[in-house]
Amino acid sequence: MSVLLTNSTTERKKRAISLDLARGAMLLLIVLAHAPLYLYNSEPGIMQRAESINSFDQVVNLFGMFFIDNRARPMFAILLGYGLVLSFNSQISKGKSEKDAIKTIRRRSWYLILFGIMLAVFIGGQDILMAYGLAGLLVSWQLKREINALIRTFTIVTLVYCLFTPILWGFNMQEIGSYGFAPEVSAIDTYLSTTFSTLFSFPIIPIMIHIMFPIIPSVLVGMWIARYQLLTKPEQHVRILYFITLIGLSVSLLGTLPLSFLGSVWHPNFFIAGLIAGLHMLTGIAGGLAYAAIFGIIGAKVKKPGYSSYSLMALGKRSLTFYVWNEAMLVLFLSPVALDLGGHLSNGIAAMMAVGIWALSVVLATLLERNNLNGPLEILLRRLVYKNK
Repeated sequence: MSVLLTNSTTERKKRAISLDLARGAMLLLIVLAHAPLYLYNSEPGIMQRAESINSFDQVVNLFGMFFIDNRARPMFAILLGYGLVLSFNSQISKGKSEKDAIKTIRRRSWYLILFGIMLAVFIGGQDILMAYGLAGLLVSWQLKREINALIRTFTIVTLVYCLFTPILWGFNMQEIGSYGFAPEVSAIDTYLSTTFSTLFSFPIIPIMIHIMFPIIPSVLVGMWIARYQLLTKPEQHVRILYFITLIGLSVSLLGTLPLSFLGSVWHPNFFIAGLIAGLHMLTGIAGGLAYAAIFGIIGAKVKKPGYSSYSLMALGKRSLTFYVWNEAMLVLFLSPVALDLGGHLSNGIAAMMAVGIWALSVVLATLLERNNLNGPLEILLRRLVYKNK
């Protein structure tokens, strides 16, 4: 989120190029990942993908499996972890104690959880702010530890997820009895029914996300690479960024291949399908890291942003505001509680609508940037976090 603060002008410039571009692109991946969740009249395909009804849908679904699903989420978490380190270092450089700096980060994490509750309950969007706010609370104590301790923690936590994530998904899909998930929304949903339902269920949402998805390893990876300033001083690490990109994309693509065969050329039992889904999620960490590295490479090479880069950076600087905006737009257009297009569109058309929603957010962010205005939620979050400062 927009918490990436540095003192050096050079570091700020590079941060804006690498990290803000990455966060702007991340919002596109997230809106594309969430759009299929509203297609309640479509038959389930693989995982959260709706079943293809034409060749365009097939292309969209395959692209989503290989490059979006369980890849956008880790990228978000990696950038969050990176931002936590930058925020911590910025506060220390201003004379704060480590204890006070961590308190501030935890306070920010609590407010992210609050924003997530508002999004899930009152807007009805697909929320991940609660999960990432909880992640900030869980990993904040790592900020003052040495790099070797951070690496040990990452290794242990990742091994635990590697052991249990595929098994959990194996039993989950065996219980579901399908390769895909039925939509959570239906034609009979109303705003009041969904609001009251989420009002009682929201406390379990971030906990279940952390149990079923490897969020924490991705956040720790972001903290790890932040210690070496891979994205804030990318020109000093171009070779390692290329290496990370090559290895990360290779692992990510190989981890997707078994899932792409599911239900078409391969029909294993549901438990095995769950294991495959778990593998897809775990290898997505490498994919998210590769995406972050790609924008590090771009940041190292771009000396003066052009119009497209300028606009994408403007969006990235306001990622909190426009994450919530994009989710609200998905609800408005696709949800049965609003315009209800989700009951009539195919996966391919929904993806095109998601791109349109994201493009509109780019335009709005650019207008804010030209008028030197920050995102309203970034302003609110900062005032809440630093209200006693």
